[in-house]
Amino acid sequence: MKLRTIILVVINLVTLVNAQLLDGIYCGKENCYDVLGVTREAAKSEISKNYRKLAKQFHPDLHRGAEAKEVAEENFKRIANAYEILKDEEARQDYDYMLDNPDEYYAHYYRYYRRRVAPKVDVRLVIVVTLTVISAIQYYSGWQRYDTAITYFMTKPKYRNRALDIAKQEGLFNDEKKGRKHKMSKEEQELIIKKIIEDKMDIKGAYAKPSIMDILWIQLIIFPYTLVKYIYWYISWIWRHTICKQHYSEEEKLYIIRKYLKMGQHQFDSQEDHKIDEFLRRELWIKENFDVWFKEEEENAKKQLAENNRYKQYRRYMKNHGVGRMTFDDS
Repeated sequence: MKLRTIILVVINLVTLVNAQLLDGIYCGKENCYDVLGVTREAAKSEISKNYRKLAKQFHPDLHRGAEAKEVAEENFKRIANAYEILKDEEARQDYDYMLDNPDEYYAHYYRYYRRRVAPKVDVRLVIVVTLTVISAIQYYSGWQRYDTAITYFMTKPKYRNRALDIAKQEGLFNDEKKGRKHKMSKEEQELIIKKIIEDKMDIKGAYAKPSIMDILWIQLIIFPYTLVKYIYWYISWIWRHTICKQHYSEEEKLYIIRKYLKMGQHQFDSQEDHKIDEFLRRELWIKENFDVWFKEEEENAKKQLAENNRYKQYRRYMKNHGVGRMTFDDS
């Protein structure tokens, strides 16, 4: 009975030792500390010293004969692998954790391959490159939208004819050369018309001319200033209008209306001037007035939609063939 107990203890010890060392990761079934001939308490300098000593001893170039060279090369790889693990502080911590917690098999494999597979790139560099790419795309897209708006206005007779009149008044279509008038090409005339529209047209909203101040990088740089400015504005707003009961300025009235409409700044800026005048005339910054106006707009929209022929056809179609309609075949 006593002999059987001793055998079971020995088997458990062997199983525990083997469980600490997993095939395929770190040093396999060998202990990395034993490979380098150091203890777990060894300092980094001692580990480096032992590695250099063993590397010199087992370097393949110092051995002659195919068999001796092969053995030396195998030992040299073992030593180099153990040193790669123990010289890195984080890798050594993971390895020590594996030795102390042998039962967490999957966690050990995960930690090992996460470190091997993960790209060794500075996260700060990734963030900088990402922000730069986003900012470049944002700026380029802004110019694309602006060019689209200018091209659109060039095709509208109202704006095109106005630009032609300005060009003729300023004599931009005539180029005096040697006492005679030089006829300009169509491409040159189009460029002049485009330039006049760009200079005279005040495009607002999402299609406005892009500013470098609007890109993500600049916004992040000036964010502390923007935050302080917003806090100051918010406190000032409470002081002037909540405590002192001052009247709103026109800009503040439009700000309140925009918030009621749930529009962004670009979208609100793109509203027609007569629409802005209506907002102010109806005093929509007052919530009761806004609610009345909003209901009127909803009723008008429903009325226009009901009178639209295409919408009537759509309703008839949905009534006869719409989703959810069930029919039964008599046959």
